[in-house]
Parts: sequence; C-alpha cells; structure tokens
Amino acid sequence: MRQRKHYTAEQKVMILRELLDNDIPISQLAEKYEVRPNDIYNWKKKLFESATEIFTPKPCNSKQISAEQKKIEKLQSKLKDRDEAISYLLRENIEIKKSIYGEN
Repeated sequence: MRQRKHYTAEQKVMILRELLDNDIPISQLAEKYEVRPNDIYNWKKKLFESATEIFTPKPCNSKQISAEQKKIEKLQSKLKDRDEAISYLLRENIEIKKSIYGEN
C-alpha cells in the first residue's frame, strides 16, 4: 500500500497558483504533481473560503492599545523624573565648583 504524500502550504499554493494563473485543467496538475484531483479541489475551496479573512480589516484591540499607551506614559514620566534629577545634580555640581574656586 502506498503511503499518502503530504504537501507543505507553499507547495499547495504553488499548485493552486499554477491552476489559476495558467488555466491548466486540474486533471493535468494532478497528474503532474501526483496529487489526487479531489485534494486540489479541496485546497481551492479552502483558499476561497478563507480569502475574505485576508481582505477584512482587522479591528484594533482597544485593550492592547490602552495598555501600550499606559506603558508609554509611564516611561515618559520616568524620563521626565530622570531629566529633573540630572538637571538638579548639574546645578549642584556647578554651585560646588563655584564655591571651591571662589567664583560667584
């Protein structure tokens, strides 16, 4: 008994593209690639059934967007706090240098 051959998604797409682009009869493709004609019919049916999903715009996930927005705001707040700390330390450093070297 012959074992059933399994095809990758890429191989199936290649066969279907050849079918649709070149308008080759399914029987010829089945013979060429040693595939059962019913398999090609099933792949074609699956392709067209799922085609609407490809062209349907995906709705934005508001929970994900809000979570990302919160994360961005938190990071911006941290950056602001760090900038303020750096600014404070620089001012102190300048004042200390001036007091050491006697500049006013």
